[in-house]
Amino acid sequence: MSQRQRGLSAERVSWSAGGRLIVDGVDISLPHGATVGLLGPNGSGKSTLLRLLAGLRAPGSGVVRLDGEPLAGLRRAAVARRIAVVEQQADTQVELTVRDVVRLGRIAHTSAWAGVKEHDTAAVSEALAHTGLTELAGQSWRTLSGGERQRVQLARALAQQPRELLLDEPTNHLDIQFQLELLALVASLPVTTLIALHDLNLAAMYCDRLVVLDKGVVVAEGQPGDIVTSALIAEVYGVRAEVTPVGEGGRPHVRFLGTTRAAVTGWETGN
Repeated sequence: MSQRQRGLSAERVSWSAGGRLIVDGVDISLPHGATVGLLGPNGSGKSTLLRLLAGLRAPGSGVVRLDGEPLAGLRRAAVARRIAVVEQQADTQVELTVRDVVRLGRIAHTSAWAGVKEHDTAAVSEALAHTGLTELAGQSWRTLSGGERQRVQLARALAQQPRELLLDEPTNHLDIQFQLELLALVASLPVTTLIALHDLNLAAMYCDRLVVLDKGVVVAEGQPGDIVTSALIAEVYGVRAEVTPVGEGGRPHVRFLGTTRAAVTGWETGN
């Protein structure tokens, strides 16, 4: 791989916990400006891979690179100015308003001795507006619903003004309207995005490319129409499905038909 390659990538990255291999020799390169969906069943290693790419965990082997440079050798502040992360859950016991939480996204761009700059205030206000949170800016974080907190975390990441955005199940706890609005917003951003998702249809609708993990290994990678197939869904998820193209772009749509296992049809009676 060229040392001059732009963007975020991983080479043969592995990570273990408790003697179990969670991420197993993953190679991934995020195309500049693309929205990439990271798919796979529970326990496939999606969250762990996101944290490795963000530099929140160090690989057991292999290397994560940013613009060709090993991520481990870069200053944490420099990485924070480039890569923003939205994890599944966030909480605090400190009394903060929504605006306070979103303002945390500016930490990497400021110093302890600098006051709040005009461009910082503008970045926070823009992030609140993008995520539909302007009217909630003065509300306490602790009074928010799970879905509202997820939107605030996205706003915090946007206020960071990253070039790479990593999101771990960002549609959890959201009503379908907000799922669609959030993913449409993320897909429209002028940044490189990697989104871990469970919903195959949402991934096919909004992502340019898909990467599928199974037991920590990349088993498929490519455009949604090439990746979301009945055969792959049966192999990776253990589910029978019918996949048909929909819309002008022919994006795949999945209709689930049942599991590939024999269903239990009744109680054992002993007769």
